[in-house]
Amino acid sequence: MRRTLATVVVATLVLLGGCSGTQPSGGDQSTPTGTSTTTATPTPTTTPTPEPGTAGSYEGTPHTGCQPGAIEKDGTCEVAVSGGNAAIFGAENLTAITADRTTVDGTPGYLARPADDGTYPAVVVIHEWWGLNENIEHMAEILAGHGYVVFAVDLYGGAVATNSSRAAELSGQVRANPEEAVAKMSRAVSGLRSMSYTTNQVASLGWCFGGGQSLQLSLSDADLNATIIYYGTLTTDAETLRAIDAPVLGIFGSEDQVVGVESVREFDRTLGELGIEREVYVYEGAPHAFANPSGESFRPNATRDAWSKTLRFLDETLRE
Repeated sequence: MRRTLATVVVATLVLLGGCSGTQPSGGDQSTPTGTSTTTATPTPTTTPTPEPGTAGSYEGTPHTGCQPGAIEKDGTCEVAVSGGNAAIFGAENLTAITADRTTVDGTPGYLARPADDGTYPAVVVIHEWWGLNENIEHMAEILAGHGYVVFAVDLYGGAVATNSSRAAELSGQVRANPEEAVAKMSRAVSGLRSMSYTTNQVASLGWCFGGGQSLQLSLSDADLNATIIYYGTLTTDAETLRAIDAPVLGIFGSEDQVVGVESVREFDRTLGELGIEREVYVYEGAPHAFANPSGESFRPNATRDAWSKTLRFLDETLRE
């Protein structure tokens, strides 16, 4: 069903759950240095202090009855409500949009775009391991309200996980057949370019599982104008990375034990050696999935700063 939104008001925004049910040990916890890697320390505002021992904890606890990422240690959950989340993601005073479930060149997903008759750059959004749920739809709507045609692809064929075991199963199926996933995303890129209300500029953006898929799309034959990776799995092989569609924006946390800091450092260094334009930010003290407002790893200041950088990066790379 198509819906027209005069403004995007996020009643509940539970965003960006973890990529995996467990968090492996190990990984360099220092902050990377390099030609473009920046240690990002946003100016503090009022930030909830996490309980000792809870930050970055991914124990694979069942999420039964809870929104993904909202589970508490005692098995209960509390959904984060708008208020601060709207401010963090710039979800106020946005342009009117239309949004609906549809397909783009055969790829299913959720299309959100400004409601007027203008033309806008496009962004292919890739969901995290829970699938294309309402959380990702909300982010597509917010980004569309900033003046983009946004297509959130559905790599799970309509399935949505609500517990970690199902999420692992669905994401594993995609990883077992990467060519199919890349083909779906590539069709979305070409399909967006052919629309009457888009310009020729298209970027990819993904979180966690979707961040890794954003990189894979950029390494494929799809022609992207920019690539955004939020703490997604990386490759550091120089021959592979030669194919990446630059410029690249990478958002990571210094305490991420899923995507280790050493991997981020090597990724940044290799891109630099290849002469690829990139911005790589590592948020000091931030764990994996720190941009999840409902999760215990949430870092509101880092999230706000990272989203601001994301909007600025898209503006600079996609608007002529």
